[in-house]
Amino acid sequence: MSQQPQRQTWSSKLTYIMTVAGATVGFGATWRFPYLVGENGGGAYVLLFCIAMLLIGIPMILVENVIGRRLRVNSIDAFGDKLKDKNISKYWKIVGYMGLLGAFGIMAYYMVLGGWVINYIVSLLSGNLDISMPITKDTAKNFYDLSISNSPIQIICYTFLFVAVNYVILAKGIIGGIERSVKFLMPLLFLFLIGMVIRNVSLPGATEGIIYYLKPDFSKITPQLFIMVLGQVFFALSLGFGVLITLSSYLSKEENLIQTAVITGFTNTIIAVLSGFMIFPSLFSFGIEPNAGPTLVFQSLPIVFSHLWAGTFFAIIFFSLLLIAALTTSLTIYEVIITALQEKLKMRRSKAIFLTLGGIFIFGNVPSVLSDNVLKDVSIFGKSIFDAFDYISGNILFLLTALGCAIFVGFVLKDQAKQELSPTPDSMFTKIWFNYVKFAVPLIIIVIFVSNFI
Repeated sequence: MSQQPQRQTWSSKLTYIMTVAGATVGFGATWRFPYLVGENGGGAYVLLFCIAMLLIGIPMILVENVIGRRLRVNSIDAFGDKLKDKNISKYWKIVGYMGLLGAFGIMAYYMVLGGWVINYIVSLLSGNLDISMPITKDTAKNFYDLSISNSPIQIICYTFLFVAVNYVILAKGIIGGIERSVKFLMPLLFLFLIGMVIRNVSLPGATEGIIYYLKPDFSKITPQLFIMVLGQVFFALSLGFGVLITLSSYLSKEENLIQTAVITGFTNTIIAVLSGFMIFPSLFSFGIEPNAGPTLVFQSLPIVFSHLWAGTFFAIIFFSLLLIAALTTSLTIYEVIITALQEKLKMRRSKAIFLTLGGIFIFGNVPSVLSDNVLKDVSIFGKSIFDAFDYISGNILFLLTALGCAIFVGFVLKDQAKQELSPTPDSMFTKIWFNYVKFAVPLIIIVIFVSNFI
């Protein structure tokens, strides 16, 4: 391709790994993983998550890395060219378009979550959410209802602010913007995370929470739970919407894909597990139920922080951590669409960024915010607009895109895939990975997909 020689590459393996880690951490590890653990048996869920990371996570990271680095183009054209049958190229690009639709769907509500987090940070700093004295469950719920559900204009403004921060960074490019910001944000995220973990595990009575979190109750392990965990791995690793395909397209041909995939999977697992340590010990220490669901972070944790010494300070650190994690992910998901617009439509980057962020804000973020109030009577497949974006992207588009990726590697690329993965395509690991991706992974994805409708 004529674009390939001019394409930038990551300055080092470390920066690439940090960027991918940032892309795969996000709310999946710091918000979604903890509340799913709380809803589904504590240690049993954690154990299955670690197993699922090996079973489906790392193999699928390699699949998307192979597709992305092969041609070093956007996530649509990555499914074309250099195929023996040129007529099938255009059909396989449908997989790339599905990934773009999924990226739009997740960003439609993901940025709103960022707006919620900013709302909590501002409220803590201004004193509107006063946790200097212990607060009750009703106080926390009332604040959530008033500041989130019943304040659409305020949340739209905070969401716009979060989008604007992304715009400023993205305008500087994939290397000058995303790479440089991640070099600063990821160490800061780790610092905040470790600090919160140390604070929580040292609380009186924290041991009970640690036991709940780490000790599996094997009676809770069921096929249904394992299928749910497999689905969470896709969300946690940003699989199925072109992120890893896009990021690996800027990766040097000399880099070891196997090594980077293993480190990525390991890093995501570590951060997800650590995020539980900064939540469950404190919940049990103050007698808060861990099964609050998606509002665990926004309703239950303020109660916990209100019982802590310097609770306001630690609450601000915690929500700042969430915001950093969300930012490192949103930048890379936006980049999937931006890169596609640049290369498919020969569009200037500034215009592509404006159309991507502006279009998602108007047609995704605003309707998602209003789905709790002004548009609460509007439903899609029986769900609110906010939930519909989550369901369609997370349960349909991502899985279909991932399925297409696995089939593309196993049945279309074949030897090209093995050669891209390793300089020794006939090695035992490469052969095992290829056959596993070709036959086992599609079956696993189909089982997850079908289970979502049962």
